[in-house]
Amino acid sequence: MELTTVWFILIAVLWIGYFTLEGFDFGVGMLLPVLSRNETERRVVINTIGPVWDGNEVWVLVAGGATFAAFPEWYATLFSGFYLPLLLILLALIVRGVAFEYRAKQDSDTWRARWDLAIFVGSLLPAVLWGVAFANIVGGVPIDADKEFTGTIFTLLNPYGLLGGLTTLLLFLTHGAMFLALKTDGDIRHRARALSVKLGLATAVVAVVFLGWTQLDTGDTWSALLFAVAAVALLAGVYAAQLGREGWAFLGTFVTIALAVGGLFVALFPDVMPTTLADGVSLTTTNAAATAYTLKIMTWVAVVFTPIVLGYQAWTYWVFRKRISVHHIPADAQPITHV
Repeated sequence: MELTTVWFILIAVLWIGYFTLEGFDFGVGMLLPVLSRNETERRVVINTIGPVWDGNEVWVLVAGGATFAAFPEWYATLFSGFYLPLLLILLALIVRGVAFEYRAKQDSDTWRARWDLAIFVGSLLPAVLWGVAFANIVGGVPIDADKEFTGTIFTLLNPYGLLGGLTTLLLFLTHGAMFLALKTDGDIRHRARALSVKLGLATAVVAVVFLGWTQLDTGDTWSALLFAVAAVALLAGVYAAQLGREGWAFLGTFVTIALAVGGLFVALFPDVMPTTLADGVSLTTTNAAATAYTLKIMTWVAVVFTPIVLGYQAWTYWVFRKRISVHHIPADAQPITHV
């Protein structure tokens, strides 16, 4: 197997890791004002992702760095053409991270409410915009013979792209609800589980339409298989949630997102960014790749450090595996006033 193909697969794995892990982070952030009834419950909801949200974001940093090093032409065209949505995603992630750290700095309901709104918006924007971006990457955008994006922000806001945004929004909401049902106890757990069933059914309809559209446009046999199994996994997860089996339910949405993202990359290959222009040039794993020597060095670095990163993150989830409830939140806890 050529190193260009190896790195295309590795980048796909990085995005799968990001969406499956950060996906429930986004879902939890968006559900914060929906499932919590008071400050104690809001702290429970935030604490479910408190130990892991920043580690989950590392996946997107590594995916971006790997794209820059392995496929510089892809990186250049993507980040120049998708500059505004990617900038909005970056700003949203920054504001969201600051909100997690600063909402407890003052003992004020107004102060906390504003930061909670920042968490909600900072989770909502990436949840939608990542779907819009990936739908356009797979569906194709105007790229000329000089490998430059010639469209505008409105080019990306096409029906297929917007449907992709709606799909990721609903998937992450469902994933987040499943995670909260798995990680909490008491009233929040029951509310999250009931909501996950409703969200899951709506998500299944929208996701099937989006993945079916993708399959008709660019898919092949392997992507069709991945999409079909993803749909089955989602329905199985919803059924498990209805039965009160939160662990299996969360696994269902986890597998759904992993297979759906994997199917998108399969449908994209060997392109990395197809053009919609008749006289344009599609970026492929061949014409967008770095030199063979660069790819060889990167491969050895990945072989050494990837197991270390995976082991550390798995250990983090194991340490913080227990459920959280309102009785774990001290009633007289004081807000943090210093770093």
